[in-house]
Amino acid sequence: MNKPLRRVAIFCGLLVLALLIRVNWVQFVQADELKNDSHNRRVAIERYSIPRGNIIVGDKPVTGSTTTDSGDFKYKRTYKDGPMWAPVTGYASQAFDANQLEKLYDPVLTGTDDKLFFSRTVDMFTGEKQQGGDVVTTLNAKAQKAAFDGLGKQKGAVAAVNPETGAILALASTPSYDPSSFAGMSDKDAKAYIGLQKKNNADDPMLNRALRQTYPPGSTFKVVTAAAALENGLYTDIDAPTKSPLPWTLPDTRIPLPNEGNIPCENASLREALRWSCNTVFGKISADLGNKKMIEEADKFGFNDEHFTPVRADASVYPEDNRPQNAMAGIGQASNRATPLQMAMVASAVANGGTLMKPYMVDKLVAPNLNVIQQQQPEKLSEPLKPENAQKLQEMMETVVKTGTGTNAQIPGVTVGGKTGTAQHGENNKDNPYAWFISYAKTDKGTPVAVAVVIEGSDALRSDIAGGRLAAPVAKRVMEAVLDGNQ
Repeated sequence: MNKPLRRVAIFCGLLVLALLIRVNWVQFVQADELKNDSHNRRVAIERYSIPRGNIIVGDKPVTGSTTTDSGDFKYKRTYKDGPMWAPVTGYASQAFDANQLEKLYDPVLTGTDDKLFFSRTVDMFTGEKQQGGDVVTTLNAKAQKAAFDGLGKQKGAVAAVNPETGAILALASTPSYDPSSFAGMSDKDAKAYIGLQKKNNADDPMLNRALRQTYPPGSTFKVVTAAAALENGLYTDIDAPTKSPLPWTLPDTRIPLPNEGNIPCENASLREALRWSCNTVFGKISADLGNKKMIEEADKFGFNDEHFTPVRADASVYPEDNRPQNAMAGIGQASNRATPLQMAMVASAVANGGTLMKPYMVDKLVAPNLNVIQQQQPEKLSEPLKPENAQKLQEMMETVVKTGTGTNAQIPGVTVGGKTGTAQHGENNKDNPYAWFISYAKTDKGTPVAVAVVIEGSDALRSDIAGGRLAAPVAKRVMEAVLDGNQ
């Protein structure tokens, strides 16, 4: 072979080698990246080529699938009582992708997850079409309905958990939206989706207020401040007088911290201070303990961390701050912010003897052949309280419901502990307050439920009774729904 031909042959060989390397790189290294690329239309076509698996509550699906004439897509998602369940399911849309459980478990629901390999292999040999698996939640249908109906047309949210396991029992947010309204590809679907966006709808119905909205927790946070006082040994006897003068001036200022109305807060005991919701007592406790110790206790309850249920919940915040602002944060104001889920976690930790369980809303994943491919186990998150201090705090919260501001949460034959709250907001507190209530229900069989309710923009008076008047009845309905199911 002459020299020019040899050079051409070598060059062609190098080209073939480069092509082989490139092909193998694409097939084996970039395969997953290309497969899951949002611009790869085949992914979407495959996703909607079969009915999706379902999201299950109890033993009934709250989702479904129906055939569609949207071009390449054969099926689209449907929802039963969509607005009620949207904070749990999220949405799956041919045009607008998916979120929440629909997004997180899309591989299971579409049957492509590696956990379903055996099921897919069997289907290949039997000639069956690929099927999606199911996501079985921890939600309680009656509790969810009680929460959603209780909120009604008010803007707000409810979170309910089982203190003993951390299982989420209810997660409601209003106003809500129907995921079915934009599940397809039509102009009507697009118009519905655009109309739900915050820039086009001031009520922001697609915001999951139970997990993704933080509010000043108001006087409900006094439960955490009381826990900090007990855990740090500032006070040990809940019926002994505290060193709380009236009036009491915020540290480093000349500004007296007011109480709501003419209530007996001077040197009030912890029990009476929680019963009457004394700002002066709990503001002074926070100041006496200092910002560092307050942050440490708040962190034990789950503040300053995101929580994955597996849907992400925003981090609630107990801030690093100066002395006067720390005192205000100790009564749930200033820069103190919390999600409804976080405040349900506070109530559940007290109810569960001081142990906080990790919140979760998916019980198990089930293959099309009904085999369980993943089972969630309860997991301890932290211990904010020693058992003896949790018992003391339970007594305090139960006094609030028996003879304090939370009497609207009383359930005959059931021990209920709670705390009302009215959180001021807006510049110079000009806006209507948020009404809060956190609680738990206890029977001789255990403590099956803890609840947090927040209602925005009410016409309530600026007092803790607002939380008792507006939010406590909603919490009561949720607790009763769970208790009825446990009988």
